[in-house]
Amino acid sequence: MVDEGKIKEAVKMIIEAVGEDPTREGLLETPDRIAKMYSEIFSGIEESPKKHLSKVFTVESDDLVIERDINFYSMCEHHFLPFFGKAHIAYVPNGKVAGLSKLARTLEIFAKRPQLQERLTSQIADALMENLNCKGVMIIVEAEHLCMSMRGIKKPGSKTTTMVIRGIFKEDYKLQQHVLNIINFKRIEDRA
Repeated sequence: MVDEGKIKEAVKMIIEAVGEDPTREGLLETPDRIAKMYSEIFSGIEESPKKHLSKVFTVESDDLVIERDINFYSMCEHHFLPFFGKAHIAYVPNGKVAGLSKLARTLEIFAKRPQLQERLTSQIADALMENLNCKGVMIIVEAEHLCMSMRGIKKPGSKTTTMVIRGIFKEDYKLQQHVLNIINFKRIEDRA
């Protein structure tokens, strides 16, 4: 559970450390605002994807399921700056499917933690494999990292792409390519 009191004290110290006055009108409520914000954006720390992925529906086929262009926001654990983008989730069921909103909720649980994009991508894949007993999953995450855009190298608009494959996707290059084609088809449609 997020300790908002500690966050308020820490933020007040940061305000002082950067040479500002924490009692100045514009900054007076900043520690409270940041504490509340951190409670929201780090709410996934205490949550398990099992809660959402335990509600499943029986299916008779093992046809590919893809949910693409799922927007997300997360916080880089190295600089505590946001990274944000889209995730694409593909899986081949093994008799059970989750509700589509549950896939997005799974992403949100892992995104609402201090995070690395590489870990985020793996955690989604592993949660689906474990909780849905999928035949295979393929997760692609594309994100812009503010730690690269607004500081350091300062390259706004640059994106990082991570991809994780599990199960039958590892051996089936055609299936991998099929998913990539579907995701890219959407992008071509958007540009038209």
